[in-house]
Amino acid sequence: MAIGKGIAGKTLNEQEIRAIVAEAVAADGFAGERVIVIVPDGTRTAPMPQMFRIFQELIAPKAKQLDYLVALGTHQPMSEDALNKLLGVTAEERKTKFAKTRILNHEWAAPGTFKTIGTISEAEVGRISGGRLKQAVDVSLNKVIFDYDRVLICGPVFPHEVAGFSGGNKYFFPGIGGPEVINLTHWLGALITNYEVIGTRQTPIREIIDRAASFITMKKSCFAMVVKGHDLAGLYYGTPDAAWSAAVDLSAKEHIVYVEKPYQQILSVMPPMYDDIWTAGKGMYKMEPVAADGGEVIIYAPHIDEISYTHGKVIEEVGYHVRDYFSKQWDRFKKYPWGVLAHSTHVRGAGTYENGVEKPRVQVTLATKIPEARCRRINLGYRDPASIDPKAFQGREKDGVLYVPKAGEMLYRVKKR
Repeated sequence: MAIGKGIAGKTLNEQEIRAIVAEAVAADGFAGERVIVIVPDGTRTAPMPQMFRIFQELIAPKAKQLDYLVALGTHQPMSEDALNKLLGVTAEERKTKFAKTRILNHEWAAPGTFKTIGTISEAEVGRISGGRLKQAVDVSLNKVIFDYDRVLICGPVFPHEVAGFSGGNKYFFPGIGGPEVINLTHWLGALITNYEVIGTRQTPIREIIDRAASFITMKKSCFAMVVKGHDLAGLYYGTPDAAWSAAVDLSAKEHIVYVEKPYQQILSVMPPMYDDIWTAGKGMYKMEPVAADGGEVIIYAPHIDEISYTHGKVIEEVGYHVRDYFSKQWDRFKKYPWGVLAHSTHVRGAGTYENGVEKPRVQVTLATKIPEARCRRINLGYRDPASIDPKAFQGREKDGVLYVPKAGEMLYRVKKR
């Protein structure tokens, strides 16, 4: 059972949030413990400054040490200024008031970051994946957490293209996990498809993530947040499994928008927190279920000028394609990082590849600073963002046009009849 509170359509006030944290501290102690808090990076909406201040007030005085580790997965590292902004502190506070608190990036690209803690057998992977994958996978994790007595996850729960819903043990894998589990789970998600996985509570990917997390034997706790706007609709504390499960119930009510029919054209307006297509691809992931056959999803992000700061070279080589383009030419593509291939298929969406001809179900168009020639080279459409007036897309649902002013977190689905 999880400690916490959440009501669809409402938000928690400061007093309610503090009370939940206080109850969690009273129940679990933290006294004399070295605690490391795993937090999201800047590509997730969450009131992290508020949570940081409350933790520093209620947990830090009891704990022997309280530090923070940003779950980057394979996103680019955050600068010191960005880390300060993420947690709502000034550079001066870092040097004075919070001098004893370390705020760390997950250095996923640095040699020696990871420690192998177990292996999921070939038989188990085969069973969980329904026979889609038949191989053992090593489980490795950022070894810095083993300098602590307790790892405390604090992150939001949203519908997610790979895991079904984000949060919980996903902050271990891919959050601070090694490439083996990341690549395997992402490619498994691609094989099943974003369309089938996103917004689904229990998925084979989530089962593998949970199994990988079972190798972590130290104390594990979680504050799972359900975000509404910039506030919290819900906050739950417990084991990563229990807190996540409670948050999913509320996220499914808060973060899924049901529409009457698919749309021929969708304008996904991407906020500044997505600074490359690697992260802004969510503008397609969350909209694919309501894009009509032969329709178009426009990822509108005039501020973006890069495909991926960390994986751009690989994406330039493989491009964006439907799943079967890769799976039917596996000998050609299996050498590439499977997580990148998965991203490629999630952005491109469903489709077919027969007799050398690729037919995506939906056209995906970039309206960014990325030049047209580069967009075409990676197999995506191009629109000059200066030619688009977002206001012209508003209020045109009857015309088959959908305007999404802050895309990337809300999942859209067609109502079942």
